[in-house]
Amino acid sequence: MIDLYTWSTPNGRKISILLEELKIDYKVNSINIMKNEQFSESFLKISPNNKIPAIVDKENNLTLMESGAIMLYLAEKYNKFLPSDLINKFKCIEWLSFQTGSQGPMLGQAHHFLKFNKGMSSYAEERYHNEAKRLYKVMNGQLMKTKYLAGEKYTIADIAAWPWVARFEWHNIDLKKYEYVADWYTNISDREEVQKGYDIPSIGAAIPKV
Repeated sequence: MIDLYTWSTPNGRKISILLEELKIDYKVNSINIMKNEQFSESFLKISPNNKIPAIVDKENNLTLMESGAIMLYLAEKYNKFLPSDLINKFKCIEWLSFQTGSQGPMLGQAHHFLKFNKGMSSYAEERYHNEAKRLYKVMNGQLMKTKYLAGEKYTIADIAAWPWVARFEWHNIDLKKYEYVADWYTNISDREEVQKGYDIPSIGAAIPKV
């Protein structure tokens, strides 16, 4: 049994979607970041960085924070969504690292200035909107060559990147201008496990359509 500590954010959805895809039992523990529950002493013991998501794997007596580490652990443990051969494994890790090191942080800044603090800084709005467009272009170029980010198979790299693309409206992005990203996004959106994992914890969230 996996205990999942999460909220309805792209980073949280990465893990709930992966758990649904793995078809394993897990328990949802809501950490409402709008109420600063991530700063509680009890959560600090699980996630020293006070951020969701985090997991506790009772079978191995393991706690883990940081979405990339959690995804690698679960993929390795259950031997799914991470290629076993060296080359393809590291292509997957390459695009997972792109997501955790570039796509997620920069699109998070785009959220901050383009949605939640619009009008506060025209410089920041322009900077992060341009970076958002650049990142979508990078993904589009890759998906022009391969069906999924790391090749021809669906992996944790796709599961990590997809929830951030699901907020394309927050980035002021017309997804139809990025044809290959739009097709990839729609294809993944149709997966039953993605639909189940998207609204966890349940707040009635619906997957945006292109």
